[in-house]
Amino acid sequence: MKHLLGTSHPCPGLKSLSNKIGGIFFHCHSPNKYKRLDARLERKMIEVKRTSQGKKSFKSINSIVLRFPQFREGLKNIRSVFEVYDEDANGAINREELKKCLQQLQINFKEEEIEDLFDSCDINGSGEIHFNEFIVLLCLMYLLAGPSTSPHKFFCITERDSLEVEAIFDTMIEAFLFLDKDGDGKLNKKDMIQALDDTCPWEKSPQHIIRTRFKEMDWDRNGQVSFREFLFAFVKWAEIDTDEEITITGS
Repeated sequence: MKHLLGTSHPCPGLKSLSNKIGGIFFHCHSPNKYKRLDARLERKMIEVKRTSQGKKSFKSINSIVLRFPQFREGLKNIRSVFEVYDEDANGAINREELKKCLQQLQINFKEEEIEDLFDSCDINGSGEIHFNEFIVLLCLMYLLAGPSTSPHKFFCITERDSLEVEAIFDTMIEAFLFLDKDGDGKLNKKDMIQALDDTCPWEKSPQHIIRTRFKEMDWDRNGQVSFREFLFAFVKWAEIDTDEEITITGS
């Protein structure tokens, strides 16, 4: 990249993120479709940020990128969880399967909450939750359930594997909090600029790169990135092995 001072060396973290998310293109024509859930997630992330002051797992975007292999390994355990929820073993989870499994596991979400979670994760409008969408769904349920619900209930796998998944989800939450510089529970372009510039203090990130990277996450085009949107991008950044591509359709 070039700037007024001449030719500079690309920032390693910026280059890695550019390579990871360069192929993501989200298109959604219903900005208010997920408003209720995203507002709830926003409040939850503000609460988590407030209660975790001083606890920092990440100091730069590079430190997030370096964790991707760990994420890939840890999230393999979610395949086993997916198979529990996918009662008819057809490779997708419908509304009834989700509700039935949550009921059997004695996980108490209101009907409205389950509908919001399902709709917000069924981003291709298929009426089913596929594996890549399930990763996001499970993380959102884990975040919103609160401390009164044991994470082991959600995961229905061995305690050791359950603790591993829990640690991965906690780290994904911490990655979002690192990027959320002003602590308002959502990401904006200013947050991204600061995170990228903190990673590469010797080289300010070109505006067109920041705009492109942010646009790839902000697929409802409202100028803000919710935790839900971040999770879908994160799954692609880490190149977690899923059987399908994420495709957004308008409604």
